[in-house]
Amino acid sequence: MQVVSARDITERNQSQKALQIKENRRRKQSQTLVQLARSKTFQQGDLNAALREITEAAARTLLVKRVGVWLFNQERSKIECIDLYDVNTKKHSFGNSLSEKNYPAYFQALEEERTIAADDAINDTRTQELSESYLSVSGITSLLDAPIWLEGRLVGIVCHEHIGEERQWTLEEEIFAGSIADFVTLAIEAKERNVVQEALRQSEAQFRAIFERSSIGIGLIDMKAQIVDTNLALCEILGYSREELYGKRFTDYISTQRGDLKLYKQLMSGIHTNLKRTSRVGFQPSKHQEQFVERHRIEMERRCLHQNGSLVWTHISVSVIPASNGEPEFFLAMIEDITERKETELKLRASQEAAEAVSRAKSEFLATMSHELRTPLNAIMGLSQLLQQEIVGSLNEKQNEYVNCIYSSGEHLLALINDILDLSKVEAGKEELLLSALPVSDLCNYAIWTVRDRALEKGLQLTCKIDLEEDIFCFADEWRIKQMLLNLLTNAIKFTPAGQVSLVVKKVSQGITFTVSDTGIGIDSNQFQFLFEPFKQLDSRLNRQYEGTGLGLALTRKLARLHGGDVTVTSTLGEGSQFTLFLPNLVDVQTGQDEGDEQDTAATSSPATPENKIILLVEKEENTAIVLQDYLQIIGYKVKWIDSVNNFLEQVRNLRPNLILLDVQLVGDANSRDLLNVLKQEPYFPDLQVVMMGFSDLPEEKLSILQAGANDYLLKPIRVVQLESILTRYLSYSDFQINETPI
Repeated sequence: MQVVSARDITERNQSQKALQIKENRRRKQSQTLVQLARSKTFQQGDLNAALREITEAAARTLLVKRVGVWLFNQERSKIECIDLYDVNTKKHSFGNSLSEKNYPAYFQALEEERTIAADDAINDTRTQELSESYLSVSGITSLLDAPIWLEGRLVGIVCHEHIGEERQWTLEEEIFAGSIADFVTLAIEAKERNVVQEALRQSEAQFRAIFERSSIGIGLIDMKAQIVDTNLALCEILGYSREELYGKRFTDYISTQRGDLKLYKQLMSGIHTNLKRTSRVGFQPSKHQEQFVERHRIEMERRCLHQNGSLVWTHISVSVIPASNGEPEFFLAMIEDITERKETELKLRASQEAAEAVSRAKSEFLATMSHELRTPLNAIMGLSQLLQQEIVGSLNEKQNEYVNCIYSSGEHLLALINDILDLSKVEAGKEELLLSALPVSDLCNYAIWTVRDRALEKGLQLTCKIDLEEDIFCFADEWRIKQMLLNLLTNAIKFTPAGQVSLVVKKVSQGITFTVSDTGIGIDSNQFQFLFEPFKQLDSRLNRQYEGTGLGLALTRKLARLHGGDVTVTSTLGEGSQFTLFLPNLVDVQTGQDEGDEQDTAATSSPATPENKIILLVEKEENTAIVLQDYLQIIGYKVKWIDSVNNFLEQVRNLRPNLILLDVQLVGDANSRDLLNVLKQEPYFPDLQVVMMGFSDLPEEKLSILQAGANDYLLKPIRVVQLESILTRYLSYSDFQINETPI
């Protein structure tokens, strides 16, 4: 008997078939992911190509009709489709967008859930907002959205769209969709990395081009001072090829100086100090490197050794390039060839030194000439003055005429010397003005009174008009403004044969004008350009008719411009000329107190008998000493003259003089200041009256002498009024007539 057993295995077969289908899907999904992982499209960094490959593979594997990649915009207010693949048309499209404003529930679900698996997308609360405007239009029934994450941030979704009957998404399909989204992330990262790498390649290419084409030498040096890289300019400066310089010590080609090691240590200590500060607040490479470049650099000028043995002047700037951790990695040396500039500087320095030498030689020459010319003039004018006063005997008329001629010639020569010295001081910029507030009326009266006799001798009418309601002050150097007015008036009188000369003063908005007008010979307008040039007379025939050197107007204009003003001229040939001196208003000038008049002091002093007074005269120039000795002895003083310092102190101790007249320049090893210092050590020094004599009229020279201990200073050639003022002040003598005659 046979027993037949039968079982229904339909369910088991269906189960096995289902498992087989599931396994096939899983295998298919794995194969798709492996293919994408091996694809070279991602390495190329082409995002569009990568997205096309990903969406096609996803649609093919999950058997959906459409797969799209959507990314949030920068404001995260909407998502935009950057690639949508349609299986039916086998085409890719882009450009659709969904706004958060219109679909708030859907956007909230994207932010809150990892994956949206909507089997019934039309009725699912998360996606039903899309049904009317998006799902129904395309016949979409089921959606599977996988999030795209980039650097921990949700940047978009991969949307799998099923068309037809509703579809239940499996867990494996959700996992696969997530993997597809991860490949999109990889594609985006590859794109960004490719952009960065391309920018880096371009930057490196640009840097290399700048590095190679720079006219300044550039060297990259490691921390052991070895050359890592150089550009062509540096190779030309040193005379070596890049290969020859590689690995060599940079310092072997630079002439070092004392202190270079200290500079290097300061540079490195600054680096480590900065690193300590950075480590406390957290290292930020970009900001740190920016500060590094600004703060850590040394610059110097050094000579570099060329291959041919010559030395090349260079300007070297050394800075530090840090590594990613902030530690110094390289030195960057910028080297500029400044040989030509240095040679130019040396030439300029040589030219400057030559110009200064010429200037010193000129000053020394003028000082020497001033001394050498004034010394005999001192004797000529002094002796002629003694003859004029007939102290040593009476003169007949012809002798008086000769003596007066000698004296006036000496006075003219002295004025010429003074003009030359004044002009040279102004041109050298050594003239210093002593500005003060001066009454205009006093200046005009002085100038008119001084030239009055010359005008009367020629029969000229001399007038002065101050066009001001009340007397005002002008700010100027008293001696120099008087000199300028006298030069203009003297010139006007000199070149006016007949008629009149006038001085008119007017107040203008910016200062004061002094206008000297004459009815003289006039000046051709073509000659104006030569009018203010030194030693220039416009017509050589005038040299024979009118005495003069042509210095007056040149000096006057320079002095006026030194005051901030000027001298201008208008003239008509044969009719006369007008010279206008303009002086500007000066606001920051303090009005000094008026000094007492020397003549008033002399007049109020009580007379004394000179026979009891002893004067020690220390003068190296014989003629000057004879004039002073004879004059002082004639008027009653006892005078002892010595011409050296050998027995000076002995004479002072023996004579106990009431007054010492001491020449600034003495023969011998000692000078006048040395003698003053020696005298200060004598117990009777406070009772000694010491007056220095010299040719320098510089204020600083006089101040220096007074600070050294002298009581006063006499300027040579010595005028009688000055000498009498000294005698009156220190010996109380006034028993003679004061006059302006130089001695």
